[in-house]
Amino acid sequence: MASTADMRMGLIIKLDGSLYSVVEFGQNKTARAAAKVWAKLKGVDNNRSIEHTWNSGDTIFPVRVERRPYQFLYKDDSGFNLMDNNTFEQIIISETGVDRPELYKEGQECFVLFNTETETPMGIELPPSVNMRVTYSEPGVKGDTATRAMKQATIETGATVMVPLFVNTDEIIKIDTKTGNYVERVKA
Repeated sequence: MASTADMRMGLIIKLDGSLYSVVEFGQNKTARAAAKVWAKLKGVDNNRSIEHTWNSGDTIFPVRVERRPYQFLYKDDSGFNLMDNNTFEQIIISETGVDRPELYKEGQECFVLFNTETETPMGIELPPSVNMRVTYSEPGVKGDTATRAMKQATIETGATVMVPLFVNTDEIIKIDTKTGNYVERVKA
């Protein structure tokens, strides 16, 4: 058990029999009433997104989660197939438990989140950034860089990302996995 003072981004809590991840939280203080803690929650074991408010100091029930390294093998009709690099055990996780499914490529390292109470997989997480090869991009127009102009580029997984005009086909770029945005070019 913990209190609302222990609230932080990414914390997974049990609320009304379901598991939720804290996406955003804050505190409301007024002169006349006690402080309230609010949170935007995203369902881990369901597809719901909710907002919830507690009185400051109320008890919350965090779930102990362990991140284990796995390798993404492939995606099929049953979901995302992953392999533990140590034991070579394979698991399947449905697409609902995956953030940014368009950024997964075969052979890529990722992390599987396990509920340590039940030893069940809850979802998949990518590292903070991934490197992807640009497979198609329109050529940039010379002199069109006065503003921060962007263009669409297709990466090796088939997803499209907005990139600066100077990025060309066959270059490797770094992508932020939380936002899905371009970060920088990677020198090969």
